[in-house]
Order: sequence, then C-alpha cells, then structure tokens
Amino acid sequence: MAHLQNRPGPGQGRRRASHSMESVLTEAVALLDEAGAPALTFRALAQRLGGGVASIYWYVANKEELLDRATDHVIGTVLAEIEALPGSDDPIDDLRAMAVTLFDAILDRPWLGAYFMRNTDVQGNSLRLYEKLGRQTLRLDLNALQRFHAVSAVVGVVVGSAVDMGQEPPEEVLDGSVNRDEYLGRYAQTWRELDPEAYPFVHEIVDEFDGHDDVDQFRSALDLTLAGLRLQSGA
Repeated sequence: MAHLQNRPGPGQGRRRASHSMESVLTEAVALLDEAGAPALTFRALAQRLGGGVASIYWYVANKEELLDRATDHVIGTVLAEIEALPGSDDPIDDLRAMAVTLFDAILDRPWLGAYFMRNTDVQGNSLRLYEKLGRQTLRLDLNALQRFHAVSAVVGVVVGSAVDMGQEPPEEVLDGSVNRDEYLGRYAQTWRELDPEAYPFVHEIVDEFDGHDDVDQFRSALDLTLAGLRLQSGA
C-alpha cells in the first residue's frame, strides 16, 4: 500500500518517470559504493538520473526499500558467480567456495553486509543465495537444527569478517602518516609491555597479531567453522 500512497495517480498531471528500475538501482549502488548509506538520498539519486525526486517514488516507497533493492541488485551478481562455480563431490568444499565468493563481494562493498538478508520479501536474490548455501548441508548427515546453525555460522563468519575489514581506516592511515603495519605495530608494542602474568594469551599471540593478514585471518575462521561442520556431520 505504501507504493500506491506515494506514487502519483493518473489524475495528478504527472507523467511516469523516463528512467527504469534498472537505472535507479544502478545509480543507487554507485552512490552507496562512493560513500555508503548516508550518501544515498532521493535528491542525490534524482540528480544522477536527471529527474525530479518524486520520480523515484514510481519505483520504491522509501529509502529503506531502496537500500534493500540495491542490496538485492548486487547480490544478483554474486548469485550468478556462485551458480557458475564448478561443483565437487565434497559439499563442504563447495560451501567454502560459495562463502569466499560472498566474502569478496562484501569486502568490495562494505555497506552490503548491513543489508544482506535484511528483508527477504524484497531480497529474492539474497534468499536464493541463502538457499544455495543451505542445499550443501542437505548433502550432509545433519538434522534441520544443525543445518540451520551451520549456515548461520558460515554467514556470520563471512559477513562479520567482511564488514569488520571494510571499516574505514583511522585518519592517520588514510592520510598516509603511517601505514597499516606501523599502525598495528603500535598496538603490538603496547601489548608486549603488558604484564605477562595478567595477559598470558595476549603475550602468546602478539607476534602473530603484529602485521597479520586480515584475509588469511578470515579464511582461518571459515576453515575452523567448516572443520567443525565436517566433524559434526561425520563427512
């Protein structure tokens, strides 16, 4: 009903917008890629499209729907990449390949993780991708609850890791005052100076933390999750 309330009726003297849903979503994604959700306003989008703000209401009722549809627009591409992956005899290896593909997409677009699977009534592609992940667990000896938890764990590792890595770096890293390794090195040095009796774990891992590779850290977390799934299913 919100769509009907916001769209101009035939007796109101307005012509339908000349652009399409495809162009609306393409430009919305471009704005999101440039500066995240705060940059996506109907005014900015209308300027990109060369029309009035009211014309956007032909396609979406509000910004929240626009965000969901823009997310699903991108996930459609991710889904196509996943569907093109070669299958194997090992469902866990296939699940890993799908997870890495989704991770790469969210890492490229940090805003994407906040809206993935937020509204599956609108996000048909997201639901289909979730189904693709889940179907791999149907090839394993698990019950329904275990399958649900397995896919939730994989999605959590993928989305959480990608969003965390996609956060804007500190200002001093952005402006080039220090590089990433120097920035991490400061924390590492602080950790080394802590009391080892009070922080034995931190002292144990500080050399690994210093200069670590974030993508390698994600892959390790994913492999740990999948190893647990393999053990649980007896695969």
